[in-house]
Amino acid sequence: MENSTNPFYLNLTLFMNIGHYRYPSFVFCLLLYSFIVSANLVMILIIIRERTLHEPMYIFIAFLSVNSLYGSTGFFPRFFMDLLSDSHLISRPACFTQIYIIYTYASYELTILSIMSYDRYVAVCHPLHYHRKMNSKTVYMLAFLAWVSPACNLTITLNMIVRLPLCGNNIEKVYCASWNVVKLSCITDAVVNRFAMLGAITIAFLPFGFILYTYLRIVVACWKNSSEVRGKVLQSCLPHVISFAIYSITSFSDTALSRENLENINPFAAIIISIEFVIIPPILNPVVYGLKLPEIRRHIIKILCCKAKTKRKIPDSSLIV
Repeated sequence: MENSTNPFYLNLTLFMNIGHYRYPSFVFCLLLYSFIVSANLVMILIIIRERTLHEPMYIFIAFLSVNSLYGSTGFFPRFFMDLLSDSHLISRPACFTQIYIIYTYASYELTILSIMSYDRYVAVCHPLHYHRKMNSKTVYMLAFLAWVSPACNLTITLNMIVRLPLCGNNIEKVYCASWNVVKLSCITDAVVNRFAMLGAITIAFLPFGFILYTYLRIVVACWKNSSEVRGKVLQSCLPHVISFAIYSITSFSDTALSRENLENINPFAAIIISIEFVIIPPILNPVVYGLKLPEIRRHIIKILCCKAKTKRKIPDSSLIV
């Protein structure tokens, strides 16, 4: 094994010198972050406030919004600092903290989508037993598994990564990523590859496989029913399928990028691809569920109409003598 330097600061090298464009970029990203926070807070508050939405499907949608706030808040503040800074050094503790937040966000997204797919599977394939199978105890257990399992898994994985001796400090990302840190280690490639593969299977492939299995069963069940039933199933399942597709595409793009030689890729394109999975799902999830699910859409329209009526009732101060 080579002698390791174990640098205290790591350098995020994917940030490029965009000159005066850094300020428009900062404003644009700030608007995106503001929309993510406001849209997901609206979703959470509507589901908490309306008792008719206190059902497993809507509770799991609220979990998605909570996770969107968690992931975007763990990414954007540091990203804003780096956009406006000429130096992109990050300390090892801050780097590993960012890895934990971003990767637990990604894992939570998958586990929440997994329990949502199970909920839809029970609703479609076992409709007469839905309320018995998806009772409060089951929902609490699924929620516990969705939040605790990724946290435990990432804690163990990160503990192993922290112990790796590093022989460099350049990370070809705009944020700290576990695979990029592993590639800096002084351990031989064979050991590193086995370690990375084991983590990827545990974190990603098992939830992906479960989601695909449940939706295969749903498709088979719908095939045997009438077109009216298929339409109702499509209406309730389509937002989840869209969320799963969006997350799958964006996370796969980032994973594929990590294995590519970035010298052959446009730096701006590399930045966009690498941050898609932490930006696009938090933006589109509240839009998809807010527009596609009638119950949520009805309450959003109700709130907007109430605000409009309130504004009309407020008298103009210039008319008051």
